[in-house]
Amino acid sequence: QVQMVESGGGSVQAGGSLRLSCSNSRSLYRPTCTGWFRQAPGKEREGVAAIAIGGGSTYYADSVKGRFTISNDNHKDTMYLQMNSLKPEDTAMYYCAASGHSCDSMMPAWKYNNWGQGTQVTVSS
Repeated sequence: QVQMVESGGGSVQAGGSLRLSCSNSRSLYRPTCTGWFRQAPGKEREGVAAIAIGGGSTYYADSVKGRFTISNDNHKDTMYLQMNSLKPEDTAMYYCAASGHSCDSMMPAWKYNNWGQGTQVTVSS
């Protein structure tokens, strides 16, 4: 089983920045699409951003466009989510996920088969 491990969460004030990291514990595992999801208390899990491995195309939820940037460092098997201009509504548990499907858009959660345990992001006003 591939283990995805997130780090970088924390508490910031509105307008601040955080960078989340997600490492892939199995170097021989090569997903074709990786992404970030988030889930706030009482809400459904929602896709935040996705990146196509190899081609590097990126996709974002409308709520984070222009503020969040997803990227990959294939040599380190690590994915990042740079989050700027954070808002209180960004508060959630953030999860990274990997998929063997080719992503050409924001894919639903069920298409991802490897998930991390999550890292908490809290934005105060």
